[in-house]
Amino acid sequence: MSTIIGQKAPELQLYDTERNLVNLADLQGSNVLLLFFPLAFTGVCTKELCSVRDNIAAYNNINAKVLGISVDSPQTLARFKEEQHLNFPLLSDFNKEASAAYGCLYESFIGWMKGVSKRSAFIIDKDGLVQYEEVLENAGELPDFEKINQKLAELN
Repeated sequence: MSTIIGQKAPELQLYDTERNLVNLADLQGSNVLLLFFPLAFTGVCTKELCSVRDNIAAYNNINAKVLGISVDSPQTLARFKEEQHLNFPLLSDFNKEASAAYGCLYESFIGWMKGVSKRSAFIIDKDGLVQYEEVLENAGELPDFEKINQKLAELN
């Protein structure tokens, strides 16, 4: 996969768990951390997003907006968000357009599922440019949050 660091971030127009349309362009002026994850209610995804939940104050303190994105339906994500007490928006990429635009879509996942988001992290700066990109082939791995937090601190 070729890097998109330094380029204008692909536009996102996705629905959140309350069925509100979220546009990446509307968040310009803030740094944005996009966290694509394979599927709600799975062990590693739950671990990752609950860790972000537990550290949300750090992101808020540096004016960084966190968005979790998966191909799950808004209804599934709403239940996941409620059960895990997640305190940041989850967006449904049910049509797989955002995952494809960011180059983080499995053609085949665990052998038979088609079109699941790869666990990935992207930082979009206040001007809408991609400043960090991490796309993991192994869904059992987590993004490097130390590097992510360092890059967000630099951008603040």
